[in-house]
This record gives sequence, C-alpha cells and structure tokens, in this order.
Amino acid sequence: MDRLDVTECFAGIQFPGHLHTEQSLQYAKEFRFKEGDIVIATYPKSGTTWMQEILTLIYSQGDPEVATTIPNWVRTPWLEHTYFKETLKDGEGPRIITTHLPSEVLVPALQNSKAKVIYLARNPKDVAVSYYFFHKLAKFLPDFDSLPEFVEHFLEGKVHYGSWFQHVKGWYMQRMNFDLFYITYEDLHKDLRRSLKKLCRFLGCPMYSKELDNIEHHCRFEIMSQNPMVNCTLISSEIMDHNKSKFMRKGVVGDWQNHLKEEESAHFDKVFQEKMSDCDLQFVWSLENSEDT
Repeated sequence: MDRLDVTECFAGIQFPGHLHTEQSLQYAKEFRFKEGDIVIATYPKSGTTWMQEILTLIYSQGDPEVATTIPNWVRTPWLEHTYFKETLKDGEGPRIITTHLPSEVLVPALQNSKAKVIYLARNPKDVAVSYYFFHKLAKFLPDFDSLPEFVEHFLEGKVHYGSWFQHVKGWYMQRMNFDLFYITYEDLHKDLRRSLKKLCRFLGCPMYSKELDNIEHHCRFEIMSQNPMVNCTLISSEIMDHNKSKFMRKGVVGDWQNHLKEEESAHFDKVFQEKMSDCDLQFVWSLENSEDT
C-alpha cells in the first residue's frame, strides 16, 4: 500500500496514511494483549529503534543472530501499522510490540491485560530536530521548508502523531495504573549498563556479565547504524530518500544546539515550561553539563 500523500486522522491525531488506515488504528485500539507481551511505547524519534534492539538482544541473551538477520519491524512489529496482524507471531519468548499511539488510545486495552509497557522518552528539542530530518527522509511525511517552521508546528502539536507534550505526560501519568517502566534516551546514553540492568530486573530476565557485554556492544550507535536490519536501508528509495538524510543520523544528546538559534531555543523553553507546568518530569538537554530542566 503506497498512500504516500494520504493523512489518516484517528482520535484527533494525524497519522501517515502509508502506514495506517482507520481499520488498522481501530484494530490497535481494541487489541487483546496477552500476559507476557512487552510493549515499547514512544513518541517518534525518541530512541524507539534503540529499545527494539535492546529488547531483541535481551531475549536472545546477547546473541546477535536475530538482530542481524530479521528486520526490526518484523521482530518488534508496530501495533497500529497495516501489516501488524500478518507479522505478529506467537513463538518462544514474549511478543515485543511497538507503538507510537498515545496513552488515551491504548490504556483501556492495557488495563485489562498483564502486558508490560516500556515508555522511552527523549528531550523534546532533540526530538524536534531529529523529527525534522526524518521528514526530509520519509516521503510519507509532509515536507517543511525550514526547521523553524517545523519546530513551531511541533510545539503546537500540529504534526503527525500529535503533541509530544501530551504523549509524554499521558504515558507518564499512567505509570501507577499498570506495569509501566519509564526511562529516557538520555538515561541510556549516560549509563547503558545500568539501564540494561534495570530493564532486565523489570522484565525478570537475569543476565550474566558476558551477555550484558554483548548487548552493550551490539547496541552501540556505530554498530546499529551499519546493520541493514535496523537502519532502514532495506526500505525502497520510493518510500525513504536516503540521499536526503539518514534514518540513523547521529544518535547523540544535545544535537539541537547545532540547529536551534538562541532565540528559537528560548522560545522553546518558554513553551516547554508552560505546557509541562502540571508535570514533575525533568529532561537532560545536554550531556556536556547534564543540567536538568
């Protein structure tokens, strides 16, 4: 299905029609999760691919064979995508399911299940910059003339997949209602080993040091970015123009400093403070000084 120029609206949110239909989104909303299911929930460009790779390697005890031979959208399929029903399979180990859907869509189904949810968040300035470049790459997303134009749409929540602020706050507020593990992209960067140990405890998957060594190695950006099962180079250039940008572009914390002007960053800060005033979440904007805001 192409539908590259189609926008699908569901629950008041815009989704790219290339990947979503009203039927696929409704199916996701009504999906019956099983005990043992692991759900990766993220806003776009927040480290989703990294977490998919981490969980793949955790459940293969650090053996990279699955991660290097099966595309990540097959081993950790997207709940709301049109191909999900045909891709999700029962087998050994838990079913790892990925989603960008907001909590208000999925919580009713999750509350009646024993699925575990891992919510991965990333500081919104880096999300906005990364998302802008992803729009350049992905032909199924609208094109924006400039980064400032995109950032303004992002701050207003007028982008595909909706408001970052509502998405992050919505999932974070659900952490006491079901089995949810909240972690940030910056946590993974600051201490991947420590983050892996926390994830393994949450998942009930004890790991030996050698297994953790293997997971750490294969989850490094320079390794993942060369893995065609991860870096989206298997996807046709008619869908993703790899000449315009890379799917795995930098994988760092604080890249926004290279793209946002001082006044643009100050405006972003102002909107952030206003929209996050009812939430105690803090974010690391740069690892150079690790200052929380």
